[in-house]
Amino acid sequence: MTTEIPNDDYLSDYTGEYSDELPVLRLRKREERRIKAGHVWVFSNEVDTKLTPLKSFEAGELVMIEASNQQQLGVGYINPRSLICARLITRNTKSRIGRRFIAQRLRQALELRQLLFKEDCYRWVFGEADGLPGLVLDRYGDVVVGQITTAGMENLREDIEAAIRKVLELKAMIWRNSSGVREQEGLPLYNEPAYGEAPEFLEIQEGDLRFQVAALTGQKTGWFYDQRANRSRLGTYAPGKSVLDLFCYAGGWGIAAAAAGASEVTCVDTSAAAITQVEHNARLNQQQDKVTAVSADVFNYLRQARAEERHFDLIIVDPPAFIKKAKDKRAGLEAYQRVFSMAMRVLAKDGILFVCSCSFHLDDSELQGALQRAARHLDRQAQVLELLQQSPDHPAHPMIPQTRYLKGVIARIGATF
Repeated sequence: MTTEIPNDDYLSDYTGEYSDELPVLRLRKREERRIKAGHVWVFSNEVDTKLTPLKSFEAGELVMIEASNQQQLGVGYINPRSLICARLITRNTKSRIGRRFIAQRLRQALELRQLLFKEDCYRWVFGEADGLPGLVLDRYGDVVVGQITTAGMENLREDIEAAIRKVLELKAMIWRNSSGVREQEGLPLYNEPAYGEAPEFLEIQEGDLRFQVAALTGQKTGWFYDQRANRSRLGTYAPGKSVLDLFCYAGGWGIAAAAAGASEVTCVDTSAAAITQVEHNARLNQQQDKVTAVSADVFNYLRQARAEERHFDLIIVDPPAFIKKAKDKRAGLEAYQRVFSMAMRVLAKDGILFVCSCSFHLDDSELQGALQRAARHLDRQAQVLELLQQSPDHPAHPMIPQTRYLKGVIARIGATF
């Protein structure tokens, strides 16, 4: 059982003088307005490089960010090789960034998650939205899986580990630092235990359901907590329905549909390891008689299902990001429209379609546009029933739209009006 360590320093920031004065990063005239409004990113073209040349800084170095008039805006870290060259950590210019400071932020984030969920399974820290830019922590009971995506947080890795141990007594912590974003920051890729004995598999509780998750080999940090609230909507739409779960990973959507009363569920993913996890998780929740797991390319599976004239009452389309960079947007939109159209071809009359996108370059209206174009291409009408977003353990920063990356639509697809 995980134990929360008593808090001895939570009510105030850890303040004090640095042993050496922090180097200053000076902004150009009027470029502080966005930071003052609440944003925490500084772009390289906003820096007064004559007074504070970027090449004079080390990647990950802590800096004092100042306006052009020398007003101190806060403490952050810098990476001169990145377009986002600095990220603000605190506006308290006296705060000392270290394990005590990080422990305070961790406790603030923990309080929110404990308010939201009964189970100790959730995204504990979500980067900028929790005041720790570049850090993600997912909690699986007495194990935490973390991901660092910036040089500044990598420099603070030992302090992060110590702060986590200060806040919670855990069996183990694992780093899943293999995201391609790290390469843009000049960081190495690695997956390794931080401390404790890293289990091969973790088990989580999500409502009344249990799932086994691959700790070191699963996608990203192991589980997609961001869809938890959206999966709960299956209780309304799945009872008595035949369900197709595309890009199913470990079966979160499909098994939730089966438990919600679906008559039968087919889960499809190209990964054989994911399909093995689906089969295990179906047994774990006594849904193995309803759930069929298929290892196949989703597009090929849909072609074959159409050829066989198979139809499903409810289809879930939750693909990986088709738009990873802004330059990929046009091709990505076409990919979304294509898979939506193919899914509609095997959707029963007046069937229900769940579609999602984790591409932060795609906004709600564009996702709905791709859905509508797919429907019109087949001379059908989409009725939007609900809009979906990421679960509340992934809070969005109001000034950073990139933190609201997950969008979704529940729609009925019927005959054209």
